[in-house]
Amino acid sequence: MIATKHYKTKKILTFLALALCTPFATLSAEAADLLPYQDESLPVETRVKDALSRMTLKEKCRLSYAQSKFSSPGCPRLGIPELWMSDGPHGVRVEINWNNWGWAEWTNDSVTAFPALTALAATWNPSLAALYGKSAGEEARYREKDVLLGPGVNIYRTPLGGRNFEYMGEDPCLAAAMAVPYIQGLQSNGVACCVKHFILNDQEEFRGHVDVRVSERALHEIYLPAFKAAVEKGDAWSFMGSYNQYNDQHCCHNENTINRLLKGELGFKGAVISDWGGAHNTHEAAIYGLDLEMGSYTNGLTTEATGFTYDDYYLGTAYYNMALKGEIPMETVDDKAGRMLALIFKTAMNTKKPYGSLNSPEHVAAARKIADEAIVLLKNDKQLLPLDIKKYKKILVVGENATRELCPGGGSSELKARDEVSPLRGLQERFGNSVEFTYKPGYKSGKTSYAGIDIISDSEQAALRGEAINAAKDADLIIYIGGLNKNHFEDCEGGDRRSYNMSYGQDELISGLVKTGKPMVTIIVSGNAYAMPWLPKVNTLVQSWYLGSEAGHALADVLSGDVCPSGKTVFTYAKRLQDYPSHKFGLAAYPGMEPKDMPADMKYEGTTQPKSEALLKTLLAKGEVEAPAINTSTDGRDHFGKGDEVQVYAEDVLVGYRYFDTANRGADVVFPFGYGLSYTTFKYSNGTITTNGDGTYTATVKVKNTGKCAGKETVQLYISDDASSVIRPSKELKAFEKITLQPGEEQTVTFRITDDDLKFYDEEQHQWRSEPGTFKALIGSSSKDIYAKLGFEKK
Repeated sequence: MIATKHYKTKKILTFLALALCTPFATLSAEAADLLPYQDESLPVETRVKDALSRMTLKEKCRLSYAQSKFSSPGCPRLGIPELWMSDGPHGVRVEINWNNWGWAEWTNDSVTAFPALTALAATWNPSLAALYGKSAGEEARYREKDVLLGPGVNIYRTPLGGRNFEYMGEDPCLAAAMAVPYIQGLQSNGVACCVKHFILNDQEEFRGHVDVRVSERALHEIYLPAFKAAVEKGDAWSFMGSYNQYNDQHCCHNENTINRLLKGELGFKGAVISDWGGAHNTHEAAIYGLDLEMGSYTNGLTTEATGFTYDDYYLGTAYYNMALKGEIPMETVDDKAGRMLALIFKTAMNTKKPYGSLNSPEHVAAARKIADEAIVLLKNDKQLLPLDIKKYKKILVVGENATRELCPGGGSSELKARDEVSPLRGLQERFGNSVEFTYKPGYKSGKTSYAGIDIISDSEQAALRGEAINAAKDADLIIYIGGLNKNHFEDCEGGDRRSYNMSYGQDELISGLVKTGKPMVTIIVSGNAYAMPWLPKVNTLVQSWYLGSEAGHALADVLSGDVCPSGKTVFTYAKRLQDYPSHKFGLAAYPGMEPKDMPADMKYEGTTQPKSEALLKTLLAKGEVEAPAINTSTDGRDHFGKGDEVQVYAEDVLVGYRYFDTANRGADVVFPFGYGLSYTTFKYSNGTITTNGDGTYTATVKVKNTGKCAGKETVQLYISDDASSVIRPSKELKAFEKITLQPGEEQTVTFRITDDDLKFYDEEQHQWRSEPGTFKALIGSSSKDIYAKLGFEKK
């Protein structure tokens, strides 16, 4: 890898030397003699066609599989460069060795760690998504990366999902609205996004093989919209296939999802890249849409099978031999090679792209700004926040996450941050001159690892817990900073959580601290919801996320009142795991089970998929269910596509708040979707709605800041169908706008409602359609807190 980088640098220096020594007229003549594929003034399609006409069959086929862990070849004979990729999406990953998963041990690959995408989504601010993408793209460009593997837009259907922190929550509208500007910002640097993981990769358990069965309607209404927006609005240059199966085919080479849906129905013109180790069959990879095979014979993370070379990849020698024999149509070969060439022309061979920058003050400021707006104030009963620091002389900080590095770990999204400001450091820098800080961890989780876990004895945990509780007796204020972390079976790739409760005895620790009677700020760091048995006893609860390089500064900003909190939840917090609809059907719905063990009403033979209406009727008839069984073993995973578990998305379109609202299960919800408090207050008007002549509707509402400080509010528009021929969610998010208001200031927010906002996906007609009737535009500050209910009629 180092030699290759030096070679790139050598080429640039050689070109500059020639330019300085060559008369301008000579350079102009050479430029005029460019071959069509080299001429950046021509359309990419023209350049691709010309390059293909000059390439041999072997050169075309060679474009479609890796040459190292994170690179793929170009066409050296024609001067077409290789592609370099890096894991994302929260920043540029540490350099990995050419042919193993070890760190390359470079000294110049430390980066700015941006907040996790769950945190970005919690800002509900698309302009920050654009800033995020642009900033991450600049760092990728400086690091000479051509493709950044992100953003991730899979849907949050279970709070156990190990990679939920990499995604944007439970609602497809929110995920789509935040993904598009991220993509546009990233690609403005000449660095391709790689939108992942297409599709239905919504858990880590059995991820390498589980066969997902989902209704056509749920596929289009819930799991596809963010990917669709990435194609149609974001102009994404590449997609990553997912590990799992759909319709009895792996999703990295799937006839239905890639050929018919992505490249057919959505008209995607970019390249489909496999997840690392996600290819399993040469014939399917050749004809069912995979354009670039990466990481085969590995688990995509830590291990790999021995005895294989890159030519042994499914799209390696075997693919070339099939094409040579005429078993693969030449138009298929040209299509694959053409998509890869287009990707190279837009990135590695793009001489007009910016230079990029790394760890700039602007990037650090961007990371902090995003983190500031991501933090969610969930509870503040006694107005303990913002802190009146003059009241406290001694502050006890408890919790491992106050000092633990959270940029490493988590799997492929790990980052080597140049500087990660811990919460304790951030608090000390903000308040240290006026108060005395004492720190006690309270619990221990072991070293950062995504390939195993450290077992900490109960006696050691009890000792740490007791030490923290005893120390609290001498404190004027307790700040608890705990939650999940990036270890295996927490928020981490390669495995799902093993419990809805927080690990390491934290529930007992929090309860013990509360019993001391001291005022306490509870801060939970996580990318998932969690059980809160202690919630009635705590007065203040802050949802932090994995906030990256500026985590500590951002938390101090909010706790001090320097920043008024404006984050909103991106998923529903339920009381118990079994309250989530995905956990009401046993192992059949999560994480999957062998076909022979499937309940009779959950068996779908061959390529049969369930029907939406039947699933929804069954779900809504469900009463209380027992706590689901959870695999607590440490070896129940598979990454090599082995196993035959099948999984049914039995909750269908009623994911998250759609279920809780529709089934009238509000009592099961602790905090609703779209919820977040502020240090100020806002008042909504009753709103108005008008019918426009073009078949659209305009809904308006006035929002006033009635508090004493400036604040930001996210105004949310939901649509409700009063009567439908199919079961529909009681409300669905269709738009939102984040506004800033000074004290006493009032602003009018306007939403334009189109016919598309009224449609559902008709499984019988295989298309979106709306029905005449009455609807309501519901405007509020969360899915539960609705202040304007505006009825209108569609003729």
